[in-house]
Amino acid sequence: MESREVRRKTMQAVKDKNTAPEFIVRRAAHALGYRFRLHRGNLPGKPDLVFPRLHKALFVHGCFWHGHKCKRGNRPPKANAEYWSAKIRRNVARDASTVAKLKSSGWKVGIIWECQLKYPTKVVRFLSTFLGD
Repeated sequence: MESREVRRKTMQAVKDKNTAPEFIVRRAAHALGYRFRLHRGNLPGKPDLVFPRLHKALFVHGCFWHGHKCKRGNRPPKANAEYWSAKIRRNVARDASTVAKLKSSGWKVGIIWECQLKYPTKVVRFLSTFLGD
């Protein structure tokens, strides 16, 4: 069993931007010829990738942290389960609010889940479809 201090340091190390999944999506979008801005603070939720010319915003969500219904995202936390379950529910609610705000401002919003990054051809297909509309 790890101590509270070890757990705290582990959780502090979890990044919210410039993550490995984000880099995978950035490389794929760039390879398709799309140029983008990162984490625009003037938009709700600071989307991970913003395509201003296309008026599209893209989020790269971690399955566990954002409550995805896949195998990885659907596993219950083992330690401090009540706290983490509530946190994930808040994240899901905040995500829905952010998407609604962006859409009401005229932005098209896409979400790529961490579990989808296992299939590079599907990521490229998603980006081509989403950005090509």
